[in-house]
Amino acid sequence: MTTTRPTVTVLFDLDGTLTDPREGFVTSIRHALLQLGRSAPSDSELACHIGPPLEETLALLVGANNRGAIEAAVALYRRRYAAEGIFENCVYPGVPSALAKLQALGMSLYVATSKPRVFAERILEHFELRKFFRVVYGSELDGTRSNKRDLIAHILDREKLSPYSTHMVGDRAHDIVGATANAVRPIGALWGYGSREELSAAGATVLCEQPSLLSEVLSFNYASQPTAKSGG
Repeated sequence: MTTTRPTVTVLFDLDGTLTDPREGFVTSIRHALLQLGRSAPSDSELACHIGPPLEETLALLVGANNRGAIEAAVALYRRRYAAEGIFENCVYPGVPSALAKLQALGMSLYVATSKPRVFAERILEHFELRKFFRVVYGSELDGTRSNKRDLIAHILDREKLSPYSTHMVGDRAHDIVGATANAVRPIGALWGYGSREELSAAGATVLCEQPSLLSEVLSFNYASQPTAKSGG
């Protein structure tokens, strides 16, 4: 009788976890609002919206019942973002080395972002992070799978992953809620835009202070994984 451990799979959020998109996000949101003749909140207030699905954020800013304004704002945002804002962005210090270490430990890494996949792929290629991930998963431009719960469910099904050996690393409540809804283990990234309080309230029992500690956190959880028995 031999025992084997399941391969650990790690899903990573993008904005606020792998890269800091503040400049491009804030500038593109401000552009959309001003083009619609609306006033824009301060940069710090706009930055608080980094993470959740874009349409959800714009609904808060232009009015949830104003479907036409939401769609116009999304189009204006994406036009500027695709041309300029996408690379007004930077990789968090320590992320590349952390990903390399996890990969060397044999963990399977994926991206799970509410951002449209076409944008996520461009960002990861530009910042030389794409090589660390087996597959990049994101939403579609029509909003399909922008909800993290739906996105994670889709990844588990498509990749035939066990939720019990899968972790979700993210900096906002949406990441944590989406993970727990799918029985995936959430890890709150404290270097991003969500506070310790937000992440804990959403259900994160494991919080990570900085990217360099991810291997330690995940290796500990790997060691605690149940083993599967096989005959021999």
